[in-house]
Amino acid sequence: QREDDHEKPSEALSSVAGGIVALGKFDALHIGHRELAIQASKVGTPYLLSFVGMAEVLGWDPRPPVVAQCDRERVLSSWAPYCGNVAPKEFQVQFMSVRHLSPRQFVEKLARELGVCGVVAGENYRFGYKAAGDASELVRLCDEFGMGAYIINSVMDRHQDARNMNRLDLKDRGQVSSTRVRQALAEGDMKYVSELLGRPHRLLLTIKDWESLTSTSSTQRMSAPRSSLLNLPPKDGFYENCSLLFGEQNAVTCRVSIDTSHIHLEMDRLDFCDNDYSQKSQVLGIEFGELKS
Repeated sequence: QREDDHEKPSEALSSVAGGIVALGKFDALHIGHRELAIQASKVGTPYLLSFVGMAEVLGWDPRPPVVAQCDRERVLSSWAPYCGNVAPKEFQVQFMSVRHLSPRQFVEKLARELGVCGVVAGENYRFGYKAAGDASELVRLCDEFGMGAYIINSVMDRHQDARNMNRLDLKDRGQVSSTRVRQALAEGDMKYVSELLGRPHRLLLTIKDWESLTSTSSTQRMSAPRSSLLNLPPKDGFYENCSLLFGEQNAVTCRVSIDTSHIHLEMDRLDFCDNDYSQKSQVLGIEFGELKS
């Protein structure tokens, strides 16, 4: 049985063989990440290679993801028009399995164990134990192991000068980053968030029943506890001109209020009644308009 346990990972790893992998921490799936996927697609079959379990291994406090896990495939599919009509696939490696690898061992793993043909990384990419390797070493090692290496310039935030974000972060040179997306969400600046992501931010929540519904002659209201949220919401407040999405059904215009314990939605009763809520449990999506001051 132990031998079988060892065989399963190698079977999974073969799915990325022959591909071009973009390297990074793909939390927000922002326009900088998309640019990595675009470059990978120009060379071969594009993959995003990311590590799972970093927070647990490194003792970081748990935090909600920018993109809900169940929504990542939709986002990657939306990149297909930029990537030669091929949606990049995500390939995840347990961080624990690579944490102590030197830069050379890491590249060797990519070449020999994963069987990738090439890698794409940003100019500031660091890798290997204690982030000992940089982009230039990545190029050198990939050449040694017979892989292509493509280093691209960072996608810069056009609004960096006006925002003074991350002034204390030495890694921040004004590039688009997941940290920047999180900070913009914390400010409730949804237009800025959309610019960084290249799409509207979509908040997902699970509704297990519809007992929280209340109605008037013209409006329908519903509330859900924050524990039902599957990813990071924006700043507490009242948002107008939002869109409520029920799977493949048409979006419904709504107003959203977020407080410390709940998220509240209000929409036109006629629009709401056009949709089907017969399922016991549904995942709803909300795309936000502007925060009302």
